[in-house]
Amino acid sequence: MTNYGSIELKAMKKVAELTARLEEITMFNTAKVINAFAKNKVSDYYLKPSTGYAYSDVGREKLDLIYAEIFKAEAALVRSQFVSGTHALAVGLLGNLRTGDEMISVTGPPYDTMQTVIGSPVKTEGSLVDIGVIYKELPMLPGGHVDIKAIKRVISKDTKMVYIQRSCGYSSERETIGIEEIGEICLAVKRINPNVICFVDNCYGEFTEKQEPIEVGADLIAGSLIKNMGGGLAPTGGYIAGRSDIVEKASYRLTAPGLGGEMGATLGDTAREFYQGLFIAPHVVLQALKTAIFAAAVFSDLGYQVKPLPEESRSDIIQIITLGNREKLCKFCEAVQKNSPVDAHVTPVPSSLPGYRNEVIMAAGTFVQGASIELSADGPCREPYNVFIQGGLTFEQGRLTIMKAAEMIGPNSNTCKI
Repeated sequence: MTNYGSIELKAMKKVAELTARLEEITMFNTAKVINAFAKNKVSDYYLKPSTGYAYSDVGREKLDLIYAEIFKAEAALVRSQFVSGTHALAVGLLGNLRTGDEMISVTGPPYDTMQTVIGSPVKTEGSLVDIGVIYKELPMLPGGHVDIKAIKRVISKDTKMVYIQRSCGYSSERETIGIEEIGEICLAVKRINPNVICFVDNCYGEFTEKQEPIEVGADLIAGSLIKNMGGGLAPTGGYIAGRSDIVEKASYRLTAPGLGGEMGATLGDTAREFYQGLFIAPHVVLQALKTAIFAAAVFSDLGYQVKPLPEESRSDIIQIITLGNREKLCKFCEAVQKNSPVDAHVTPVPSSLPGYRNEVIMAAGTFVQGASIELSADGPCREPYNVFIQGGLTFEQGRLTIMKAAEMIGPNSNTCKI
């Protein structure tokens, strides 16, 4: 009989061992945020709504400056008008690539929804490929890292942009790319052609390390506010940050040429939620990382393959557990849904979703629809039936949920020795 109490206690000890390093990173990033707020003299009137064209929205303009300060960027564009992280990334791509330009993904195939933006492998109307952008992929090395040496061979005179996906996406075959490796990629690219734009999909990675991609050579980054940067309070939105001329070109794609970032109303209580969410974001990311470590420790003891391992350093908030079959994947998601604060009575089922090649099951009883900084779990219904866990506003909820999932699924009978 499996001793779940013993497994839980062992996992808690592992979390305690690793928390000191994580808290050091959290303290560093919290100080970074507080200093940016102080430098930009955040006041109560920055938190007020705007309407219509929203010219001279001071709260919106200051938030752009704060994001730029935190990311060490020349400029930033933080907007509720971004409907998702994919949208922010698409704006960055479509705003800076033209017919005949070449874009190379050096981290292999991007995340499923980004493949529709690019238009490869499936052609999509309005995609990059559809408008004449040349797209190439550089396969990652067998160990899941970027083939730095091969970058020199793939970059051509037509290469305008190199695309780097920081997080692993729906792949257990590749590694999440840490800040140090992002720096190595950017350095290799710039040595060949300093004019090539290094664009990093920063989703899920913010505040997991002390540095961000722009500090190590990236020209542009983008992400979602209902992931790490929103702290669980932002109800929608995304951001783009980087070199000012690149951000400006992206802004013309978000609104219209000539309008750019000068417009865009901040409705209702969104300004306060953006500011307050950013303020608590480093702490919330810490809760998500502790939840991920706990999940890795519990399910590795139950005999399942986990990635990363509990003690491995992390550059995003995602934890992968290989469950081996569809039934266990569905049960895991059921456990997450049952222990959620919203829609706990709902049973998630696999379904087809726009932008995904397989049926996907998603458990997300979240206050903000689709917010993956809140505890959620999902996975494509395909071999090897990986579940991807991310988020957790509180570690306490994460601990309760992971133990319920463990009890529902049980040990891996082929490998578990407990």
